Amino acid sequence: MEKLKQRWGIDSNFQIVVICIVFAVTGSTAAKLAAPLTEFIGLDRGTTNSWLYWSIRIFLIFPIYQVLLVVFGWLFGQFKFFWNFEKKMLNRIGLGFLIK
Repeated sequence: MEKLKQRWGIDSNFQIVVICIVFAVTGSTAAKLAAPLTEFIGLDRGTTNSWLYWSIRIFLIFPIYQVLLVVFGWLFGQFKFFWNFEKKMLNRIGLGFLIK
């Protein structure tokens, strides 16, 4: 735990628990919100090619997840950690220009 706290730049085990909860809630919420969005754009799991359906759904989940991560981080009092995490992640995948 100490190594993780040092790597993440946090002080307490409680923060680790909160951060893990935020990751879990964000992932679940992003996946749930992608379903109505795929229906809204006219993709049905039963009638659309599986590769196309899942590719588009994952493509939709990604930006939803990025926004929700910062929002839930803020709601759980960990905005600074998740904002820094978000900036680092977007820089690593070459989308850092979106937040400058």
